[in-house]
Amino acid sequence: MQPTRVLTGITTSGTPHLGNYVGAIRPAVASSLRTDVEAFYFLADYHALIKVQDPARVQRSTLEIAATWLACGLAPDTVWFYRQSDVPETTELNWLLTCVAGKGVLNRAHAYKASVDKNREAGEDDDAGISAGLFMYPVLMAADILLFNAQKVPVGRDQIQHIEMARDFAQRFNHLYAGTGEDHFVLPEAVIEEQVATLPGLDGRKMSKSYDNTIPLFCPRPELKKLIYSIVTDSLAPGEAKDADSSNVFQLYQAFADAGETASMRQAFADGIAWGEAKEALFERIDAEISPLREKYESLMARPSEIETILRDGASRLRRQLAAPRLAALREAVGLRPLSHAGTVDVPVAPGKPSLPVFKQYREDDGRFYFKLMVDERVLLQSGGFDSPRDAGQHIAVLRREGYVSADPALTLGEGVLADEVRGALATLAAEDARKAAQKAADAR
Repeated sequence: MQPTRVLTGITTSGTPHLGNYVGAIRPAVASSLRTDVEAFYFLADYHALIKVQDPARVQRSTLEIAATWLACGLAPDTVWFYRQSDVPETTELNWLLTCVAGKGVLNRAHAYKASVDKNREAGEDDDAGISAGLFMYPVLMAADILLFNAQKVPVGRDQIQHIEMARDFAQRFNHLYAGTGEDHFVLPEAVIEEQVATLPGLDGRKMSKSYDNTIPLFCPRPELKKLIYSIVTDSLAPGEAKDADSSNVFQLYQAFADAGETASMRQAFADGIAWGEAKEALFERIDAEISPLREKYESLMARPSEIETILRDGASRLRRQLAAPRLAALREAVGLRPLSHAGTVDVPVAPGKPSLPVFKQYREDDGRFYFKLMVDERVLLQSGGFDSPRDAGQHIAVLRREGYVSADPALTLGEGVLADEVRGALATLAAEDARKAAQKAADAR
């Protein structure tokens, strides 16, 4: 059985903090040890350029993040560990995907829409200060994923849309260049780790560089203690019972403690532990886990050339074994072929008339009536059950007449299908209906 390919990208735009460690680094390193997983970890330095124009910061962040992952136990000889900019096949695939990506899809990207909304609130032009890099970010992310046909991509909920877009671009490419009858790309799936904790920051909000409330992962022990003692708490005095579940201190402690330690601390909160005592316990617990990693990190940071060698070696092996052959096949698929091969390469016959979308009605074992909107074997839209074929037929008639409404509770989009694709299929049907009506009228004359 082939291992599942799992890909994780880390943007090189800042210094890792405790939230990154608990939410991403620690679980990812644990996952890398599984024998049923082929793990890809890359430093997304091209992505960093979208929001950071300080060259020294990008370089420093790349070093810090690489050293962090290595110090936390990532083994570069058992996983693919590389820097995005060392794999030029990524940017070439980015262009191939750009040529099939729908601008309308990109217009709906959350990050772009948020920037547009912010400009409108400020009375600015919609695209004021928005770079093409921000707009095209989903395509580059898709290239990162599709270059290696990654099957699983761990992401936060705010990134699910980007995985859906990657699936859309992959499907479009597969459809356009399916000359061999085989899909060029597998469709990636987003993996949401529901159990992964989101750590609170110093002010109680989610720990984030955006809020300037982070605790750097490898800050010196005295600084770590100072920061932990600055965590915002309520005014309850020693001896007064405290609610562990609403406490930032307890949530942080729980992320590092085992079940027994967590239970003991919960009881201490119920017994009225003083905030100073609770913060001291938190500090010691975090430092006990981080201290040995900090030593490894500081040793690696003192040897940047060693990290550079590891990253370049990872990229070199990756390009030789996977990226270069993959891109060669994709270049062949789109027609970027050596002219000397013109006499030996099979030239595909121009495709015939594309298949029209079709509604298929059927009855299930539950006795209810259903329909699907399909193109060839691909399901674009699936209905729920209707009491009679007449009811199902009437719903189809409404769709053909009025189009698709996303809020329709009786309908579900097919896997990887976007609403605009359904609307486009219905428009194609409407155009075909109009053509037939016009032909019928002409024949009657």
